[in-house]
Amino acid sequence: MKFTVEKDLILREVQIAQEIIASRSNMSILSNVLLHAADGELIVRATDLKVSFETRIPVIVTEPGITTVFCDKLQGILRSLPEGEIEFEQGSATTGENFVIRPKFKEIDFRLRSIPADKFPELQTHIDSGYFDFPQADFAEMVTQTAFAVSDDETRFFMNGVYLETDDDKLIMVATDGRRLSLISHEIPEGLESFEGVIIPPKVLNLVRRLSTGEGMLQMAIADKHIFFAFENHYISSSLIEGQFPNYRRVIPETQHYSVQLEKAVFSEALKRVALMVEKSRRIYLDISSGQIQIRSEESEVGVARESVSVEFEGPDTTIALNYMYLVDPLRVINTDTISLHFTEPNKALTIYSEPLDRYYHIVMPMQLQ
Repeated sequence: MKFTVEKDLILREVQIAQEIIASRSNMSILSNVLLHAADGELIVRATDLKVSFETRIPVIVTEPGITTVFCDKLQGILRSLPEGEIEFEQGSATTGENFVIRPKFKEIDFRLRSIPADKFPELQTHIDSGYFDFPQADFAEMVTQTAFAVSDDETRFFMNGVYLETDDDKLIMVATDGRRLSLISHEIPEGLESFEGVIIPPKVLNLVRRLSTGEGMLQMAIADKHIFFAFENHYISSSLIEGQFPNYRRVIPETQHYSVQLEKAVFSEALKRVALMVEKSRRIYLDISSGQIQIRSEESEVGVARESVSVEFEGPDTTIALNYMYLVDPLRVINTDTISLHFTEPNKALTIYSEPLDRYYHIVMPMQLQ
């Protein structure tokens, strides 16, 4: 095998591959990336057995072939090389079984040990039918508004992913860790038929979001306990999480009696300052009264912090205790300058909306006041 390609072109794809397999053992074939050069293109593949990745880039193929090499070392080598064309060679009379990497016009020579490609697991990165088109920008927003709320409690594995379902004329994406919930909806894309709800690992969703340009469409398909994505030169697949996702509708308030409207940036900065005095519980208090919210931390050996923010509010004085991160996280992804907090009682759910209202909202369960 022998081919030539621009450094930046191959480095980007190898970095994606390494991101997928970074958690695998260094001794495993799964720590290798597969490289297949033929017909003027290089196929790059990687997998951790749950998420699989394939991409194709144009190269100059002198001799077709296929091999696998340790991805982390390949990435490090590529990063260290100067810009320009790089020549790769495998299995020639002069190189033996080493995978040789040498930049053109530079006296630099790296030789990586390789493992035959027949030891690499077979990947199903795409299927022949069943895809529907979805705007890349809209998909990225759906992931942004939900993925951060996924539970990291491995004993409740069915909450370790983002739930996707169809409901009448809506496609709904929702995530929860049992103390907070984030939901966003989108009109049903053309060509999508109703399906049973599925739980998608956040790893593949965040990968697709990061790789998408935000322009044009991506293709999605759900089949055989897997989800498939195809866009630009990328093919990505992932196994779905099996299990019964909680009935999230039970925690969505039907009505809430009171609402507070305030500037997102002002509120967010105040939260961060008060949080400097918060200890392990992460508990902060919102003292809501006419015209203002006072944000305060608990009294402790470290001290206490208080800051008041002007708001629009009419209702009874109310104190709500919350995990401050459950406010900071949604504020980070809401894309309007103004937000509103909706509530009824201190011990019942608080809902965070954008102003004006959009297709998403975030629900936070209060903590005990004492």
